Amino acid sequence: MTEIKILKNILDENRHRADDNRQVFNKHGILALNFIASPGAGKTTLLEKTIFGLKDRLNFAVIEGDITGDYDARRLAALGIPVVQINTEGGCHLDAGMVHRAYQDFRLDKVDILAVENVGNLVCPAEFDLGEAFKVVVLSVPEGDDKPAKYPLIFSEAGAVIFSKIDLLKAVNFGLDKARADVRRINREAPIFELSAATGQGMGEWLEWLSGKVESMKGDEAG
Repeated sequence: MTEIKILKNILDENRHRADDNRQVFNKHGILALNFIASPGAGKTTLLEKTIFGLKDRLNFAVIEGDITGDYDARRLAALGIPVVQINTEGGCHLDAGMVHRAYQDFRLDKVDILAVENVGNLVCPAEFDLGEAFKVVVLSVPEGDDKPAKYPLIFSEAGAVIFSKIDLLKAVNFGLDKARADVRRINREAPIFELSAATGQGMGEWLEWLSGKVESMKGDEAG
């Protein structure tokens, strides 16, 4: 019973901090995204190509979560955007308090999209709201089409689902129809994008959808 109570207290505290973060993001008209995937799914490459594709229209900032090191953060900073690195030193996810401390380093009035690249994991990050507008769950086709069925919580909470590395589809045993059906069984609303950040296949649809989300949010704010 003690362990359950401790976990509930942790989640309650995180939820309150996440609500505070969300209020700040909404006040500044920032679309905050929480990118979640297994290690190696291609989150960083997807972010690179997303930022490159939209940087003439939108201003980005990134919070980069890793257990240790700053390799991915340096890759993204090379695009000329502000990046803050969070090292969890063994922790399997970011929490709302970490994000709150990290975004203090940004000029929030200069940010349209705040992308949080969470620690590579499909389990722990599902439990922790960061104050994001929605979660972007990335599943690479080499991982297998069974992941939505095996990890239903994270897919049920996704605001968008991306099947990445679609250019490798013919080289691996990944059933698109099965994966789509499993996602839809769990989550009827989230759009599903099939793309390859490496080749550019399908990126246009993702970029237009994302820019539309920002425009919609700005419109709501102006109204």
